[in-house]
This record gives sequence, structure tokens and C-alpha cells, in this order.
Amino acid sequence: MEPRSVGDAYWRKIKLNFLKIIEMKPNYSIIISCFIGLFFFSCKDLTEMNINPNGVMPDIADASLVISTVIVNSGTATLGLGYGDIAGVVQHTQKDGWAGGHNAYDWNTTDWGGPYNTLRDAKELLRKAELSGNDYYAGVAKIFLAYIFGMVTDLWGDAPFWGNAPVSQALQGMEGLKKPEYERQKDIYLGILDYLEEANDLLSKDQNVYVVNTVQDILYAGNVAKWRKFANSLALRYYLRISSKEPAVAENGIRKILGNPGKYPLILDANDDAAFEYPGTNSDTSWPNNLVYNSDLTVFNRIKMCSTLVEIQRALGDPRLAVWANKVTIPLVLDNDRPDNFDQIIDGERVIGKGVEAKFLNDFKNSETGEVTPLCYNKDYVGYPPSWNGAAYPYNLNPNLAQGPFNPHASHLSDLYQKSYDPLLKARMLSAAEMHFSLAEIALKGWGDNAEGHYYAGIKASFETWGVSDDYDDYISTPGVVYNGTLAQIMEQKWIASWTAATEAWFDYRRTGLPAFKPGRVAKQPALPLRFYYGDNELNYNTENVKNAIETGLERTNYYSEEEGLNTAWAKMWLLQGTGKPW
Repeated sequence: MEPRSVGDAYWRKIKLNFLKIIEMKPNYSIIISCFIGLFFFSCKDLTEMNINPNGVMPDIADASLVISTVIVNSGTATLGLGYGDIAGVVQHTQKDGWAGGHNAYDWNTTDWGGPYNTLRDAKELLRKAELSGNDYYAGVAKIFLAYIFGMVTDLWGDAPFWGNAPVSQALQGMEGLKKPEYERQKDIYLGILDYLEEANDLLSKDQNVYVVNTVQDILYAGNVAKWRKFANSLALRYYLRISSKEPAVAENGIRKILGNPGKYPLILDANDDAAFEYPGTNSDTSWPNNLVYNSDLTVFNRIKMCSTLVEIQRALGDPRLAVWANKVTIPLVLDNDRPDNFDQIIDGERVIGKGVEAKFLNDFKNSETGEVTPLCYNKDYVGYPPSWNGAAYPYNLNPNLAQGPFNPHASHLSDLYQKSYDPLLKARMLSAAEMHFSLAEIALKGWGDNAEGHYYAGIKASFETWGVSDDYDDYISTPGVVYNGTLAQIMEQKWIASWTAATEAWFDYRRTGLPAFKPGRVAKQPALPLRFYYGDNELNYNTENVKNAIETGLERTNYYSEEEGLNTAWAKMWLLQGTGKPW
């Protein structure tokens, strides 16, 4: 999450693209191309552009340009986490090269310059909206202030905040406040919910009342009703997030939303998902790690399916697996009637004797526990075990030993993910599937109703998202999918549906302990991590405030180490303290 630097030549290109937007009919490709440079982890923001002769002056930049920046940066950040290392944490994928952060959770201090740059842009959008009296832009700005502040506190814990809260010192560098105090996590969540209530009010008028630039709104094309659904769905997410710590607040907020659907509409249809496609016009506007603009095949190859996800989907006959993963190129076959050292390709299958298997099990036995990882003889899909050291231990007799190799005996991601763009390749911030599964959980709590209906609706929305709707009826009649009334089943389906948006599955796991993930042999600790480490910028330049946040906001767990201290991924933030979750 380190900021990336951008040269003046790039910013001249951005300026030219701005001129294209003004002089010709705009389109989504140009818009994303312009603003991808303001990617979530960029170190350039609107204020810095004030001194850039090749940029756009904040005082004259139209709010419609700022909204595109905020949308793109927020979505790409969400995808970067959910398709990246957090997919490793929740065991959607694993890597067999350069895998320390993905498989082992060997994380370093993580700066948050990117999120706060996006927050400054959202604040600037709000300022422009309020100056012009534009409730549409003001409502959208408050949604993203809530969204990104929510991401920050979800990932780190206590953090600087700007909004309705006791301290509220963030985003005031231009006013001379360079070392903001940290807000308590509880107060950040309450401030986020205030933002979303205000956004819902601002967006509650008839569509024709608003002055909207439909082209620059790459998320909803100026559809105010859909933005309103996004605001309320995000509020429902956060009421559920705090439900173990503040049950009265959560119950009251959820009942308020569900009791008045006219005032508080939700995203309940996949067509309303908060998601946008990548145009794929160049490397900056394309799906990450694609093979159209990336000639390094190992970058793509090193990502493999995780066995945790693969085996559950195989057991349930889940058609989404075929969308997300390729079948193995050469299945393994164990033939006990062959000589022990037999190892040959026959009719497209690699046939081995029991001695070859025994050697693999012995060579890669866990030296500390004696545990062995068996070979996998699935003829369709094979996933890597969680927390596996792919570079040191070539899985499933992979003959290719380089970093990020092609493995003919394991499942790579499907060819879909080699493309630069596709209707299925989207940055997904919030979905109808998530909402339905959340409503099913809420019904189990007794704060709503129809848990079974929402459970099935969540599956259906996910199937629509991934283009397998024709298989829905067969799938929901499968043993293991047929509703059984348990939270574990709801959370399992919600976790599957979070593919490429895995961060929300991680947050759900922390809150519920479900699914009951177990780390593997190379994990840094024998438990999944809970948070990001505060970054070096804060530790070096806002030392007193971050030290106070560490000492008063984090709780030591059984995975405390003297070397790391409390600023560790295994310390509990306020949200988890006293809950007994996830471990």
C-alpha cells in the first residue's frame, strides 16, 4: 500500500485527457483513463495539483471530475485488497511465488496515504457541492467519506477522522493541523453512520430536481435512487459490523432501515450493485495482472486457487468454480499396481506408483509436527493448501520449480482473468448478494424476517453476477446448499459470493469466526490476522498520537510477541475486544 510517485509527463497526459473530455463527447473509457492516475495509492491529490502547472486547479475543477476520481480510487482500492493478499487470508487463492504476504501473512507496517488522499478528494467534492448547493454531489461525497473512513478503521482500528465525532482532526493539513489525534474506533463507526443518514436525506428528492452529469458518474450514471440504495446498504453493513459491540445501536438502526423501505431502500438486485467495469484501453485502465498489457506470465501464473474454496465448491457442484478457475491440465493418477517408482504421462494423465507418492509425502512433511499434505488426484479442479510455501514445496508434483511457475497438476485462475476487460471483470464495492446474506443473518438475530428467502436470494444474486443463472435451480436443490437455518451455512455462501471482494469476507470472519478457517504450515502465526500494522509515516511523524492509539486502542492476544509489541496484525481492535471472536 505504498504511495506511487507520478512524473510531470504523466500529468501532462492527464491534462490532455481533461481537454478531450471538454471538447468531445465523453465516454467511460476516457474518464477512467484520466482518473486511474489518481489511483487509490497515488500520492497526488487535488491540493497538490494546485502547485502543478500541468494539473487542474482545485478552484476551477468541476465537481463532475472529482466524483470520477473518488469512484475510481475507491473501487480499485477495494479490488486491490479483495483480489490481492486478503484473498489469501480468506483462502480464496494462494500464491506459489513471492507469497509471504499472501499465504503467510508476513505483513509489514502499512501506510495509509492512499485512502487519505481519496478522503481529501471526497472532502473537496463535498466543499464544491455545498458551495454550489448541489445535493447530489454532496450526498455522493458523504457516501464515500463513510466508505473510505470505514475501510481505514476496519483495517487499522483507531485512526484520524473528520466528521461528527469528538476529535475530528483529519483532513486539515492545509489548515495547519499536520499531526491529527486519533478517533476511537467506536466513534468513527458512529460518525460513518451519521454521514450515511445525511446522504440518504440529501438524495431523497425526485430525480429531476438534481443537476447531474450522468457521464462522469461511472458508477450509476446519475441515478440518484441507486446512490441512495448504496448509502443505506452501506449503513446496514456497518450496523451489522458493530452488532456484537453495540447491539442496541445496531438493532435500532437496522429496524429503522427495514421498517421503512420507502425511506431507506437497499441494494437487493444485482443490477444495482456498486460496481464498475474496466474499459481495458491501456495498462492503467485494465484488470490487474492481465496478459494483454503484462508480458510477465509469472505474475499471472503465481496466483492459484486455494483448496479451501475449491473443495467446498466441488462438493456443492458450484458452477461458479468453472468461471473462476481452469481445470488441471494434466491430472495425477495413483496406480498401486505399477512399480513404486513409475511416473509417466499416459493419455493426458500423469500416472505414478505408490513410491512416488510416498517420497512426496516424506520430502514435504512438516518437520515440526510430522503432518503431511497429501497429493490431490482430482481430475477437474485442484487447489493449493492454505499457507503453503509454493517456492520451497512444489505442490502436487509440479515439475516446474521457478518462482510463479505453471503447474499442470493444479488449477490456475481461468482465462477470464487474463483479459484486460470483460463484463464480468468489475471493481465491486457492495453487492445485492452481500445484502441478502446480511439480511438472512439479521433475521436469525430476530431483528428482521425471512432468513431462508434472503439466503436463497443471495445465492441467486451471485449467480446472476457471474452469468450462471441457468444453474440456480439445480444448485439450490443440492444437499449442503438446501437451507438448514444455521449461521454457518449463510456465512459459507456469503464467503463464496465475495470472490474478488474478499476484504468483506475477512471482516465477517473476524466478527463471527465463520467460516472456521485454519492457517497452514508457513503462516506467521497459527491464527488468521486481524488488522493492518500502523505505517511508518505515522510512527515516524505522528509518533505521539499513533503511540497513544496503539497503547489504548489495541488489546494483547495469545499471539503477542515482544518483538512486534501491540502494533501487530494479531492485536484486537475495539470492534473485537470482549467478543471472543474470531478466536
